[in-house]
Amino acid sequence: MKTTALAVVAVLALAACGNDKAPVASDQKSDKSPLAEYMGDGFVSSSGGGGFKIAMRAGGAQQPTEEDLAKQRKVEDATVTCMKAAGFEYVAVPPEQNAKSKFADAFNLPPDKFAEQYGYGISTIDWSKAGEDDSNPNTKIRAALSPAAQKAYDKALNGPNANGNGAVVIQGGKDGPSSSGEMDLGCRGKAVKQVYGDDSNRNVDFKKFDSLFKDIQALQKRIESDQRVVDATTAWTDCLADAGHSGFKKVDDPRQQIQQKLDTLTGNKPPAKNGPAKVSGPPSFDKVDATKLAELRKSEIDLAVADQKCKAKGYEDAYKKVQYEAEKEFVDQHKSELEAYRDEMANR
Repeated sequence: MKTTALAVVAVLALAACGNDKAPVASDQKSDKSPLAEYMGDGFVSSSGGGGFKIAMRAGGAQQPTEEDLAKQRKVEDATVTCMKAAGFEYVAVPPEQNAKSKFADAFNLPPDKFAEQYGYGISTIDWSKAGEDDSNPNTKIRAALSPAAQKAYDKALNGPNANGNGAVVIQGGKDGPSSSGEMDLGCRGKAVKQVYGDDSNRNVDFKKFDSLFKDIQALQKRIESDQRVVDATTAWTDCLADAGHSGFKKVDDPRQQIQQKLDTLTGNKPPAKNGPAKVSGPPSFDKVDATKLAELRKSEIDLAVADQKCKAKGYEDAYKKVQYEAEKEFVDQHKSELEAYRDEMANR
């Protein structure tokens, strides 16, 4: 599989799902589902009511080859040269030494242990700081600069459209973002383009898989409406009510409730349904009322623990049984399309 050095995650929500500001701890540790064999490791059919999603990170889940690492080193070296020309110090970081996210280990915990420590990982983890790495010399170089110099540093490294977290902010109307000329991605983006070539040569044309995605979305609805899943959801609702958490009808409702409470606390407002699109990094907790945040974190953990226990009593097994049966039938009926998608992704 061809890879890039871009640390970009693209998520395709193939069914109506909740706010995806924070990753979701896996509801179950298991082998790949029938569809995941074709859609990749990032394919998720959430038994939490989140619908089908495909998450793709450059390079996928495979270990990088020596060729991949060599290219990433060239990207780092090119970034050093570019930043020096812009008047800033930048140290090339060997890809082998890249530290994983400080919360990576958390998402390898069993679901019950994760719930006990982090709830859903919504208010309990400040995702605006999740990517910080104190061992990276460039983190220290940037921290030593004045606030104004930090902004200039960020602009030089990531381009004028990047916010303080390094995320690119794109604004546009309902027909998508618009821009005049080529977007300036800064030294990092220029280095990637220099080493890997034009991004357009590696992009996947997802439009030709629209029919497949729509069929998968319809499959999700069939799974959710299966009487076995409906009965299991009712039992889950009753279990939560008995645990002191009443009023939840859909299995993603508890997570949505916590997210809405956090949005209220941070003042974060999701974009209007048909309004301008805005993509940015997660809100920081630095200016949030500490007492209220602590209360929210406690309620999140309490709810998540009860939620996990109630799902484990029968919902997860019922959902997985229906999911695997439905997916196996789907694979048999759409094998050629799925193979085409798998081959396309393998060559991106």
